[in-house]
Amino acid sequence: MNKREKGRIFEDIAEKYLKEKGFEILYRNYRTRQGEIDIIAKKDNLIVFVEVRGKTSDNFGLSEESITLPKAKKILETARHFIARNVLFDYDFRFDLIAINSNQVEHIENIITLE
Repeated sequence: MNKREKGRIFEDIAEKYLKEKGFEILYRNYRTRQGEIDIIAKKDNLIVFVEVRGKTSDNFGLSEESITLPKAKKILETARHFIARNVLFDYDFRFDLIAINSNQVEHIENIITLE
């Protein structure tokens, strides 16, 4: 199984998890020149930009440790593009991580803050 196939499986798990939590999935793999957001989901007046990270072993650290500053900047720029393109200024926004480690799903809210 290649990296893309593994990524799709992890995103499927994250999507199922979010739906079970009452989120509506707006987009998967939203791409712009700036970058990509794995999942964009909505619940009530909240739009969540979700980075999905998965690992099949514990080698080289945890999934949540892989969100570097350059990656965070790309996610923020892509989210700004999405917000402006869809005129979503009346919503609240959050940046979350769904980390899948050894078949355990961990949902970490506010992984990137706008401070």
